[in-house]
Amino acid sequence: MAQSKRDTVHTYAAPVADDASWLPDLTPVDPGAHLVDGGVRDLDAVYYDTDDLRLTRTRATLRRSTGDTDAGWHLGLPLPGDIREEVEAPLSEEVPDELRDLTLSRTRGDPLRPVARIRTTRSVRHLLNGTGAVVAELRLDTVRAQSLLDRGGNALWTELEVELAEDGDRALRDAVEKALRDRGAERAGTRSEVARALTGTGSPVDPSPDPRPASAPGSSGEHVLTYVRGLVATLTDLDPAVRRGRPDAVHRMRVACRRLRGCLRTYRPLLDRSVTDPVRADLKWLGGELGAERDHEVLAERLATGVGELPGELVLGPVTARLRAWDVARRAQTRRRTLDALASPRYRALLDSLHRLVAEPPLRAGAAAGKPRKVMGKALRKEDGRLRRRMERALSLPPGAERDAAIHHARKAAKRVRYAAEAARPALGKPAGRLRRRAKAVQKAGGGHHDAVVARDALRRLAVSAHAAGEPGFTWGVLHGQERAAAGAREQQLSRMWGRAPQPGPRGKRVG
Repeated sequence: MAQSKRDTVHTYAAPVADDASWLPDLTPVDPGAHLVDGGVRDLDAVYYDTDDLRLTRTRATLRRSTGDTDAGWHLGLPLPGDIREEVEAPLSEEVPDELRDLTLSRTRGDPLRPVARIRTTRSVRHLLNGTGAVVAELRLDTVRAQSLLDRGGNALWTELEVELAEDGDRALRDAVEKALRDRGAERAGTRSEVARALTGTGSPVDPSPDPRPASAPGSSGEHVLTYVRGLVATLTDLDPAVRRGRPDAVHRMRVACRRLRGCLRTYRPLLDRSVTDPVRADLKWLGGELGAERDHEVLAERLATGVGELPGELVLGPVTARLRAWDVARRAQTRRRTLDALASPRYRALLDSLHRLVAEPPLRAGAAAGKPRKVMGKALRKEDGRLRRRMERALSLPPGAERDAAIHHARKAAKRVRYAAEAARPALGKPAGRLRRRAKAVQKAGGGHHDAVVARDALRRLAVSAHAAGEPGFTWGVLHGQERAAAGAREQQLSRMWGRAPQPGPRGKRVG
C-alpha cells in the first residue's frame, strides 16, 4: 500500500563543496541550540519519467531509492504553496501499479522509463534545541547526476537541505534560513532535483514546463486561455487525490470539470467548436461519474445530521442502523464508479484532449483577438439573460415537481454565469465581480433547495424500506416534513433575492 507524507524540505545552493565546517552558528535560532553529527550516508536514486518528461514538466517526480532508511519508491506531487506531498511504496523492481495509476493524469498512459540516476554523499547534522529535542535536520549533499537519456551527460553540485521536525514552526524555519543566507546560501528554487540533473547533464529533452502558447496580450483569447490553462492544471493535480480518496478531492475535481465546461460553452464564439464541443461532452460525462460519489456524500451527511439533531423521543425504530447500512452500500457503489471512470479509455482520451487544448489552443483569430470588454462582456450578458429567463419562469410556477425542476435548471444557469464571470474578472474588473457574487448567491440558495428535494426523495425510499421490514416510519416522516419546509424556505429566499436583483446596465457599460 502507498503511504503519504507532507514534505517541507527546503533546498539551498551551498557556496562550498563537501565541507560540513561551513555550516553557520545556529545558536541564535534557539537558546542552547547546537548541531550534532548524524553521520554520512550514501544514497542512490533512479528517476523515472516518460520520454518527453511529462512528470518533470509538471513538477512531479518518481524515483526508486536505495541506500537510506527511505529505500523504496517515492512519488512526489506538488501541492499549493511551498510544499509537496510524497507517496511511498515498498522497494520492487518495477514501478508499483498504485504509483503508476497516480501518475496517469500527467503521463496520459505513456510508458515510464529511467531518465536519470542521482548518487548522493550526504553529511547529516541534527539541530537540537535547549532541551535536547531534534528540531531540524541539515543535510549537506555532494550530488553526482547522470542522464540516462540518449546523448545525456554527467553533472556535479553541492547543496544543503533543511527539514524541520514534524512540529517545527515557521519562525524556526525563518531563523535557520536567515542564518544560512548570512553565510552565503541561497534557495535553490522550486525545480526538482531531477530537473536540475537533466539540465546540468545537457539533456537532449528540455525538462522545463511546456511553453505557453502565445496570444495577443490583453485580448479576449488570452484571458480565456489563461482561465482554461489553470483549470486543466487543477484537474491534473487533483487526479491522484481523487484516486486516494482524499477529503474534498472528488468535489473539487467535479467543480473543475464544471468550470472548464462552462467556460468552453460561454466563450465558444472565441473557439473552434469542432474541437471544444467533444471536450465539453467528455467533461459532462466525467462530472456525472464523479457526481454520484459527491452527491451521495452530501446526502448522507445531511440525513445523518438530521437524525442526530432530532430529540430522542422522535427517533423510533432502528433509524440510525438503517441509515448507516444504506450509506455503506451506496458509498461503496459510488466509489467504484469513480475509480472505474478514471480507469476508462474515455478518461484517458479526455486527458489527451485537454493537453492538446492548452498546447494548441483552438482560438478563432477574429473573436479571440477582440477586446475583452466587447467580446467577453457580450458573452456574459447572454449568460445573464438566460439566468433571468429561467429564474423568472421557475418563480412563476406553483409549488410542486415542475417548479423544483425549474429552480434546479435556473441554478445550473447561475453556475455558468458565475464561472464565466470568474474568467472575465481579470479583464472586466468590478462589474464582473458583482455579477459573480450575485450568481453565486443564487447558486447557493438554489443548491440548498435542490439538496432538500433530493433528501425528500431519499427519505421516502428509506421509509418504504423500513415499512417493508416492519419498522416504524414515524421518524422518516418527521425528517421528510423538515426537508419540505427547508425547500419552501429556500424558494422564499430565492424570490426575495430575485426581487432585489439589479437590472442590466447600458449596452457595453455593465455586465450585471
